[in-house]
Amino acid sequence: MRTITMANGEAVEVECLSCALVNGLIEPEGGIVVETEHFHAHQDVAYPIPGLIILASKRHLKSLDELTEAERLDYITVLSKIRKAQREVLGIESVYYFYNEDTTHHFHTWMVPRYGWMYEFGRSVESVRPVLLHARNEMNDDANVKNVRQAIAALTEELKR
Repeated sequence: MRTITMANGEAVEVECLSCALVNGLIEPEGGIVVETEHFHAHQDVAYPIPGLIILASKRHLKSLDELTEAERLDYITVLSKIRKAQREVLGIESVYYFYNEDTTHHFHTWMVPRYGWMYEFGRSVESVRPVLLHARNEMNDDANVKNVRQAIAALTEELKR
C-alpha cells in the first residue's frame, strides 16, 4: 500500500492509484470527464489549468506497445474527441502530449493545454514542468479553481454528446 495525498489534501492508502480511480474507490476531484471501455479521463486539479486532462488505461500496462488492437483504437478515438472538445469548447489552440513508461500508475497521457501566460516559461517541452509547478503553487486560488471546474463540466458535457 502507498499513501497518496490528493489535491484536496486528503491522504488515501491505495495499492494502485489508477485502479482506485477506475474502480470508483477514489473520485477524482471534478469527476471523470469521459470514460470508455478501456480508458478514463479526468483532470488532476492539483495542477489548476483549465482543460488539462489525463487519459489513463483501465488495465495495468506501462507502454503504448502493450495496448491491444481494441485499446489502441479506443485510445486514439477518445484522445481525438477530447482534443476536439478542448478546441471547440475551451478555445485551446495548442496542447502538449506526454506519456512516460517509468510510472507507478497505469499507462496514461497528459494533455497539457498551452495558454498565453505559459510562454514566459518558454515555448519548448522543457517549459512544461515549470508551468505545472507554477500552476500548482501559485494558481490554487478560488477563482482559478472555479474556472477549472467550469472547464471540467464543459468538457464532460461536450463529450457526452
